[in-house]
Amino acid sequence: MQNDYFAFILAAYAVSALAVGGLGLWVFFDARGRRADLAALEASGVRRRSARDGGA
Repeated sequence: MQNDYFAFILAAYAVSALAVGGLGLWVFFDARGRRADLAALEASGVRRRSARDGGA
């Protein structure tokens, strides 16, 4: 009885693992892109508000 559902359960876990892994890779590569964007902005002279002298 349990062997009837083994392929379905295995496929469900495999699809879920691929989806979670894909989302993880997407977040990783998107973060790299945003860091590169921030580095380009800072190199062009744009600074973060939190880096200003004088506080709030």
